[in-house]
Order: sequence, then C-alpha cells, then structure tokens
Amino acid sequence: MFGRLMPKEVRYFDFFDAHADQIVLGGQALVAMITALIDAPEQAEVHAAAIDQCERQADKITHETEAMLHTSFITPFDRDEIHQLINNMDNILDQIENVAESMKLYDVHKVTLEAKRMAVLTLTCCEAVSRAVKCLRSMGNAPIILKACHEIDNLEGEVDVIMREAMSRAFREEQDLRQLIKLKAIYEQLEAVTDYCKDVANTIQGIVLENS
Repeated sequence: MFGRLMPKEVRYFDFFDAHADQIVLGGQALVAMITALIDAPEQAEVHAAAIDQCERQADKITHETEAMLHTSFITPFDRDEIHQLINNMDNILDQIENVAESMKLYDVHKVTLEAKRMAVLTLTCCEAVSRAVKCLRSMGNAPIILKACHEIDNLEGEVDVIMREAMSRAFREEQDLRQLIKLKAIYEQLEAVTDYCKDVANTIQGIVLENS
C-alpha cells in the first residue's frame, strides 16, 4: 500500500516544477511585451498572448494539484502548505496577466525605461522562485532554497525603489494626465508581481524551517 501512494507524493513536486516553468515563461513574455512596446509596438500582442497561454497552463496545474490533495493519503509536507504554495505561485502568473490586460485596457502603446527595468527585475524574481521551488524535493537543499528566498526579498525591495522613483518622475514631468494615470497603473501592477513572488518565498521559508 505504501508503495502505491509514494508516486503521488512525487507528483506534487512534478506539479510544482511544471508551474515554476510557466512562471519563468510568463516573466520572459512580460519582458518581451514591454520591450516591444518600446521598440516594436506591433509585436506586443504576440507576447500578451503568450502570457495568457502560460496563465491558462498554470491554472490547469493548480487545479490538478488541488484535486490530488483530496485523493492522496501521503503528502510531502503539510496539506495547507501545499495549498498555499501552489496558489501563491498561481497568483504570480495571474498578476503578470493583469499587467498585460491593463496594457490593453488602458490602450497603452508606449512605456518607459523604468517599466522595462521593473519587468527585467520581475523576471529575475520569477527565476529565483523557480530555483527555490525546484529544490524542494530535498530538504538537504535548504541553504540553496533560503538563499533564493533572500534574493527574492531583495529584488522585491529593488522594484519598490524603482517604482517610487518612476512615480516621482512621472508626476514631475508627465504633462498628459491620461498618460500619467496609465503609467501609475502599470507601475503598480508590475510592482505587485514581485509582491506575489515574495509571498511564495515566505511560504517556502516556512516549509523549509518546519521540515529541515
């Protein structure tokens, strides 16, 4: 009986890893979309569609993970932690999609270099999330995991600083009120992505401290 249950335990990590891959792909598409809005606006929609695809694939993984929680007897760590981890991971992609949808909703055809800097740091944050998640198979990886979580925390702080500087500049220099409103919304949406990355890092830190 124990042997029959073990593959389900392993599959949790497969789901985590697959979701982490989608987070990185979504982060890459976000950078590509914002870069396109600076250099080649006609290409932005292609990258927005890629973000939507990542989000839908990640949703499927989340639902499969939640379904497994209702059927498996053995879990690699606490059920509430699994639920919190996979849903916090899903929040990252949901927020990346929110950025893309806001661009479309507000009819944004150009963005600032500060927005690109925030997007690039967001991708780095997503990559750190992926590293941390993919090390969860073994608590022997605790130092690597905690280092990645610390990196996420630092990156979230960096994005906060850039957002404040970008907002300050926009309010000083942008004469078009509509464009100012758009920039403020995009900056806030981008910053929220790293907030969700930090939520994942906090969840992972809790898992590591309880299980290592």
